[in-house]
Amino acid sequence: MSNIPTVVKLGGSCLDDMSPAWWDDLAHHGRSHPLILVHGWSKPLKQLSSRYSEPSAILRDRYGNQSRWTTPEVIADIKTVSAAMGEQVFGLLEQRGITAERVLGSDGLVRAGQGERWWWRDKQLVELDNLVGPITEVDPSALKNLQAGHCYLVTPLARNSAGQEVNTDADRAAAAIAGATEATSLTLVTDVAHLFIDGEPVRQISAQAAAEFRDRGATGGMRKKLRAAGEALDRGVDRVVIGSAPISDLLAGTTGTVITRT
Repeated sequence: MSNIPTVVKLGGSCLDDMSPAWWDDLAHHGRSHPLILVHGWSKPLKQLSSRYSEPSAILRDRYGNQSRWTTPEVIADIKTVSAAMGEQVFGLLEQRGITAERVLGSDGLVRAGQGERWWWRDKQLVELDNLVGPITEVDPSALKNLQAGHCYLVTPLARNSAGQEVNTDADRAAAAIAGATEATSLTLVTDVAHLFIDGEPVRQISAQAAAEFRDRGATGGMRKKLRAAGEALDRGVDRVVIGSAPISDLLAGTTGTVITRT
C-alpha cells in the first residue's frame, strides 16, 4: 500500500455518466492508495437554476480569461449542489468499501490571492466585485487522513486574504492540491477520451508542446485543463492524464492523453 494520494479531478458534467464499473475500478485502486477527488459543479448549478445557463453568468476579463460571475448567493448555491454531489459520491464509494469525507477548500485547505476586478460587460470594461481568486497556497495538513481506503471529496472554494470565500477553477485547484500533497500524478477526468490536435487524438505530449497548443488552438474547458496540467508539473507532479476512461486505465497510460515535462 502507498500513502501517496491519487488525485482526480472529476468534472461535474461527468458524475452522472460514470458507470458502476468505473466506480468499481476507482474503489479497487483506492483500497491501496489514498484518494482525493476534486469536483466541478457547472452542470449541477445549471440544473439548480436556469440563470446559470445564461451568457451573463460568465464574465471575461481584459486578458480574455473566462470566469463564473460569483456573488455570495452563487457561493451558497455551489455549497448546496456540492453537498448533494457529496452524498451521491459517498454512497457510491462506501458501498464499495471506501470511506469518504467532504472538505471545503475554504476551510483551511486552499488560499487565494486578489482576483481580477475589471471585466467586460456590454462591450465595456467595468469594475466588478467578483468573488474569484487565483490559488496561492494549499495547506495539506487539512487532509489529516490520507491513507488507503479513504477518500477526500474536495469542493474547490478558497479563502482570500480578506477572509472572503471565493470561487476557484476546479482543474487548477486539483493541480495545486496534487503538488502540495506530493502526488506523482494528476488525472483530469472529462467527457472526451483524449486531447485532440488538428482532429487527431494525442496519446502523449510534452508540457511545452501542450502549452504551445493551449495558446494557439485550445478553447474552453480544454484550455483550462492544459493550463492546470502545466501548473501541476511545475509543482512537482510527474505526469498529468486527461481522459474519460477508468482510473486504472488512465494511470496505466493505455488510453487518454499523458502530459509529461519532456
